Amino acid sequence: MTLHENAARVLDQWPAPDSGQQELRLAYLEHLATQPAGMWKVCPGAHLTASALVIDPAGERVLLTLHRKLKMWLQMGGHCERQDATLEDAALREAREESGIETGLTLLPGGPVLLDRHSTPCAWHLDVQYAALAPAEAVEAISDESLDLRWFGYDEVPTVADESVVRLMERTRSLL
Repeated sequence: MTLHENAARVLDQWPAPDSGQQELRLAYLEHLATQPAGMWKVCPGAHLTASALVIDPAGERVLLTLHRKLKMWLQMGGHCERQDATLEDAALREAREESGIETGLTLLPGGPVLLDRHSTPCAWHLDVQYAALAPAEAVEAISDESLDLRWFGYDEVPTVADESVVRLMERTRSLL
C-alpha cells in the first residue's frame, strides 16, 4: 500500500467529531482523488502534511516548537517523505525530529485527532493531526527547524499558540 492509499483509507475511515471536521475530511479525500501527487510538497496549491502534538498527560503539559520560518508556537509536524509508509509514520517521525525525543513517543490510539487546513509560504497544508504521548523520562532537544522548544501547561497554551493548536490540545485532552 502506498502512502497515498494509506492516507485515503485513514481519512475514509476516520469518524469526524463534528460537521466542520467532516467537511475537511471530504475535502482531503477529494484532493487525494484528484491529485496523484497530493501527498507531496511538489503538488501545486496544496498537499497533505502530518503533525503530532507531543503531550505529557501526567505533567498536564504539551511540548511546542517555535517554528523558525513561521515564528509561531506550533505542534511538531511537516511534509510527508518518501520513507513514510503511513500517515502515522510521518506524524511520529516529525514528532521525533522536531522534539528531539528519540525514543518512547507513542501515538494516541484511534487515529487522527483533528484535521486543519492552513496557508503556508509553500502552499495550503492539509494537515492530519495526531497526538504523541511522551515517556516520563523524555528529554527534548531543539532541532534546526526551531528557534525554541518548550513545555507549556495546558492553561498556558492559549496565551502562546493560535486557535488551531488550542483546538488540537483540547480535543487531545478530551480523548485521554
